Amino acid sequence: MDRERFGQQMDFILEIDKEKQIQRQTHIRGYARAEDDAEHAWHMAIMAYLLREYANEPVDIARTMMMILTHDIVEIDAGDTYAYDDEGNQTKEEREKKAADRIYGLLPADQGQELMALWREFEECETPEARFAHVMDNFQPLMLNDINGGNDWRRHSVRISQTLKRNEKTASGSEEIWSYMAELLEKNVRIGNLIDDRD
Repeated sequence: MDRERFGQQMDFILEIDKEKQIQRQTHIRGYARAEDDAEHAWHMAIMAYLLREYANEPVDIARTMMMILTHDIVEIDAGDTYAYDDEGNQTKEEREKKAADRIYGLLPADQGQELMALWREFEECETPEARFAHVMDNFQPLMLNDINGGNDWRRHSVRISQTLKRNEKTASGSEEIWSYMAELLEKNVRIGNLIDDRD
């Protein structure tokens, strides 16, 4: 065993435990508490595996799952930026890039570069795997918002135009899942959980 390499791997493994402390705006089913980043990642990874048949293109599901499991690690430093926080989203990219450099830099160079490449691939959203990972990243909180009676949407006075803007590329990863998501959004507009600001 290369003790120096193993030590770097252990430093990273222990560092990412902090992801369990990053609270999100989305609540777990039943609305008892906010979910954390690690729970979000775990849920999406299982969803991706089970729902991969609905991806528009064949995907390397192991690569997709690894992308899902690692892309929010940067929030250990950068914090969770709420999807509809216009001010926070202005500095998100810079904060997350700095965090990625530090956190993935804890690993041996080969593994750090591998995870950094996965993070960049997710952010660029140009491969079938990244597009499908983004579907899961948008579907998971939407699904929880719906099952929780739209409480988080109402609490933040979210408008349908905001959800449509956030999901403008979702169909590029899965037309079938986006069709289902659009039905959920329209239902929540009808019952008043989302503000209908369309002309």
